[in-house]
Amino acid sequence: MNSHKMIVSPVVAERKKLDVRAGDTVKVWQKIQEKGKTRLQLFDGLVLAVKHGKEAGGTFTVRKVASGVGVEKIFPIFSPMIDKIEVVKRSKVRKSKLYHIRNEATKEIKRQMRNTRLIKVAVEDVAIEEAGAEVVAV
Repeated sequence: MNSHKMIVSPVVAERKKLDVRAGDTVKVWQKIQEKGKTRLQLFDGLVLAVKHGKEAGGTFTVRKVASGVGVEKIFPIFSPMIDKIEVVKRSKVRKSKLYHIRNEATKEIKRQMRNTRLIKVAVEDVAIEEAGAEVVAV
């Protein structure tokens, strides 16, 4: 008879219990290797989608806005490069994939741009005023 031993790592056991859903705000601590040293880097944001459930190939997509630019990362659930995953906040959502949030962000940016006006300022006028001379219209 063949006896197969199944080895369960602590990462797998811990992540099986983890309940990450779309709409959650999470903190993902990722291990980064630089110059032979390992450090932890935080990526926190909104979970847009969870794909393939809690299977071996399962992933979840996290989105955040950094310096005014939307950044998305796809993390494998059982990756050994992820130190820990913390669910900070859980929002009630009615969809399993929140890809429409990308469009909502662009709509908000367009709305803000509409409210701002561009004002043309001549470069020579500014340079003369800084020099202390008066600008005389001819």
